[in-house]
Amino acid sequence: MLLYLHGFTSGPQSVKARALGARMAERGLAADFVCPQLSASPAEAILQAEQIIEHARKVGAGETATNVANDVANDVANGTTNNTTNNTTNNTTNNTTNNALKHPNILLVGSSLGGFYATVLAEKHNLNAVLINPAVIGQLPMEGFIGTHQWLYTGEPFEFTAQHIAELRAMDLPRVTNPQRFWLMLEEGDETLDYRQAVAYYAGAKQTVLTGGDHTFTRWADYLDAVIDASLTGRLAD
Repeated sequence: MLLYLHGFTSGPQSVKARALGARMAERGLAADFVCPQLSASPAEAILQAEQIIEHARKVGAGETATNVANDVANDVANGTTNNTTNNTTNNTTNNTTNNALKHPNILLVGSSLGGFYATVLAEKHNLNAVLINPAVIGQLPMEGFIGTHQWLYTGEPFEFTAQHIAELRAMDLPRVTNPQRFWLMLEEGDETLDYRQAVAYYAGAKQTVLTGGDHTFTRWADYLDAVIDASLTGRLAD
């Protein structure tokens, strides 16, 4: 399974998420792609992702992908996660309700803030992760983000609060313990984050650092197959 974690105001409708999901569908792997709409609360976003990881791991014990999706949906309906997202599964880009997962390996792919979440989850759950222009939270002044924002693809407002900053700070890692589990993808033209912070923080990881570009990672299409291959083999590309 490939679990895509979007950025701060993004969602499953993002260009990168849709491109990756479409390429996986072309390769007959639509059932292995999951991209939930994450909560504005970092703690709740991590919980959402952990529920998906937990249920996906049951596939190895015979659970179908339909049950993976339904179980997560039931958790949301029962209040296990906060309803600020309200549609953890309904707003998820995947076909898991139609097909069994074909590959039980779990690869995390995270963009921007989602890259931070992927780092936290990879370290905690011993997973590999592809990080696209990730946020290095320990070096970001976040107080300026407090206030009302809009989800980019739905237009719905959400609040980012001091409590959310505290949640991010609480889960921040001073360093990664196993850089070999990460594939870092950066474009030096990132106008939102200083790519050099990620280069230093993920020292020892596989690093693809490209000149030019911007925060969206403009050459994502060039790496889709390599990322999908990593999800199938359980190994990051050489």
